[in-house]
Amino acid sequence: MAWRLSNGWQDGSDRRRRGGHGADAVGLPLDIRSVAACRDVVAKARDWGGGIDILVNAAGVWLEGPASGVEEDQWDLVLDVNLKGAFFLISAAVPHLAAAQGVIVNIASDAGLVGNNGAAVYCASKGGLVLLTKALALELAPQGIRVNAVCPGDTATPMIEYQARTYGGDDPDGYKRRLLGHYPQGDKARFIQVEEIASFIHYLCQPGAAPITGAALSIDFGVSAGY
Repeated sequence: MAWRLSNGWQDGSDRRRRGGHGADAVGLPLDIRSVAACRDVVAKARDWGGGIDILVNAAGVWLEGPASGVEEDQWDLVLDVNLKGAFFLISAAVPHLAAAQGVIVNIASDAGLVGNNGAAVYCASKGGLVLLTKALALELAPQGIRVNAVCPGDTATPMIEYQARTYGGDDPDGYKRRLLGHYPQGDKARFIQVEEIASFIHYLCQPGAAPITGAALSIDFGVSAGY
């Protein structure tokens, strides 16, 4: 999640970092599966910064494999992290975001827009996040809050490395090549860089993006455009 950056400081046990532009940041770890923890971290962020202008829901876990082999605890983990946690962080932050005329950005996925063969649980979580975004955009618009979903394709993060190690058998590099094989760029296909997604999110939070709300915005090299 992200919140207003301020010069305030609350708890010496928290981690603080000074960024390149002179802004302070505080790290507040939480178990996003816990409703109480979501509410607590929003309260701490608000107390530390004096308000909340922006909430970015970026937590996520991946699961793939046949639906017949999915266990209940696997389903619960994916849905709790990818969807439930986002909902309850938003729920807790709404009063503060309303005061700031703030912005919510939910990090969904191309798998929230089109089905991925063998990733039904992940698709359910990200598809749910996309429709949650649209419903909340309508609900919160009268309060001046904008809500959008960013839907990246495969991104160069530790998650993609986890996927390759866990599901790539003895050929993790081959797993990644197969992912890129779905992209229309052919031999020039590559994974999205985190900085490219961050830049897109930054734009969505600016006043110039004021008309954009309720959108599910693809950033995936066209992989979800069709086949």
